[in-house]
Amino acid sequence: MSGARVLDAPWLKSGPTARVLQLLNSDGEEARVVGGAVRNVLLDIPIGDIDIATTALPEEVMRRAKSAGVKSVPTGIEHGTVTLVIDAKPFEVTTLREDTETFGRKAKVAFGRDWVRDAERRDFTINGLSVDAEGRVHDYVGGLDDVASRRVRFIGDPNQRISEDYLRILRFFRIHAAYGSGEPDRAGYLACIGARAGLATLSAERVRAEMLKLMVADGAAPAVAAMVDGGLLLPIFGGVAYTGPLGAMISAERLLGLAPGPIRRLGALAVAVTEDARRLSTRLRLTNAEAKALDSMGHRWWRLAGMDEATARRRLYRLGEDRYRDRLLLAWARSGGDADASSWRELATLPQRWSAPKFPLKAADFIARGIAQGPQLGQVLGLAEDAWLAADFPLEAPALKAIADQTVIRFNRDGRP
Repeated sequence: MSGARVLDAPWLKSGPTARVLQLLNSDGEEARVVGGAVRNVLLDIPIGDIDIATTALPEEVMRRAKSAGVKSVPTGIEHGTVTLVIDAKPFEVTTLREDTETFGRKAKVAFGRDWVRDAERRDFTINGLSVDAEGRVHDYVGGLDDVASRRVRFIGDPNQRISEDYLRILRFFRIHAAYGSGEPDRAGYLACIGARAGLATLSAERVRAEMLKLMVADGAAPAVAAMVDGGLLLPIFGGVAYTGPLGAMISAERLLGLAPGPIRRLGALAVAVTEDARRLSTRLRLTNAEAKALDSMGHRWWRLAGMDEATARRRLYRLGEDRYRDRLLLAWARSGGDADASSWRELATLPQRWSAPKFPLKAADFIARGIAQGPQLGQVLGLAEDAWLAADFPLEAPALKAIADQTVIRFNRDGRP
C-alpha cells in the first residue's frame, strides 16, 4: 500500500530537508525521507537525524551537490551513502539498494530503483516507511498499522532478517523499548532466542552502542526482563543480570527528576561488586570515563545505606557529586525494596543542599611546623584532611590551627599515617 496518508510536516516544505529533496527530485530521479524520522512524526515524538533515500546513484548525488554549492562527503559510498551538509545540518543520502550477499555490516549490495525492494531489506516494519516531498507516506511492509498499534515486527521472515545481521537481536529489544507497547512480537522474540548464539559474532563496540541506547529507552525495564527470560543477556554480560535493581534505579531517577543515565542503569542491572564492573567494561569495551564511573558505583556501595548526614557529607566530599549520586542510587536500587524512600531521597539530594568546601590547610602550614618537603609532607596533609573531615569541615582559624598542630604531633609520635 502506498500514499495512504499525508504527513503535516512543515520541514518537508521549507528548510534544509526540503532543499535536499528539491535537489534530488528532478530529471527522472526521486528522493524521499525514510526510516526513523517518518516513524517519529507518525508517533508524534521528536525526530533526530533525517535520512534520505534516492534513486540517484552516489556519483550523481555528489555531482548535483557540487552544482548547487552544497558540501558532500562520501561517508559510505561503497554502500551508496553520501552525506550532504546544508545550513550546518548533515543528511545521509543513500541510493536505493538490495542486498545480494548478507553477512552483517559487510553485506554486498546492488543499487536499484525499486522502492518496494528497498523497504523490504530494512529491519522492522515501522522503520520501512518513506515519505515524499508532498508528504505522502509510502508503506509497502505494513508499517502504518504497526505504528498505530505500537508493534515492533521484523519485515518478512524474522529468522532471515536476523541472519543478515545479528545486531538486529539487540535492536529488536531496543526499538521495542523505545517505540513499542505490551509484550514483544512473539515471532520476533522466538527468532531472537533461536539465534542468540550469533551475538558472539558481534563487535563489542556495536553491542555497547545498542545496550546503552536500550538502557535509556522508556520501556527499558520490561524489555530487559524479556531478554533475561530468553537467555539473551548472559552471552553479552558473562554474568548475572539483576532486573529488580534496574527497575528500582529507573524509579529512583524519576522520583529525583534525573535524566536517564545509561551507565547508572547498566550498573544497577549488572554490577554487584567491582569485579562485575571490570568484566562489563571489558566485554562492552566501555570508554575510560564509562569504565571508571561503573567501577566507582560498584565499590562498597553497601556502606552508603543508612548513613547519617555527617557521614554522607564526607562521602560526597571524597567522591564528588556525580560519583556520590551514582553510588548512592545503586545502594538504593539494591536495598531490596526499602520502603523508607524519604531517607534515601534526603541522601540523594544532599548535593543540592550542601557544597563541600575546599580543604583549607596547605603544605606551607606544615612546612612551617617542621615537616620536610617530600613523601612525608603528603602523608601529613592526608592525615590532616582526615582529621578535618572528622571534625565536620571547620573553617575557623583556631580549629584549623588545632588540627594542624595535633596532626604534626601525631605524625612525629607515630612516624606514619
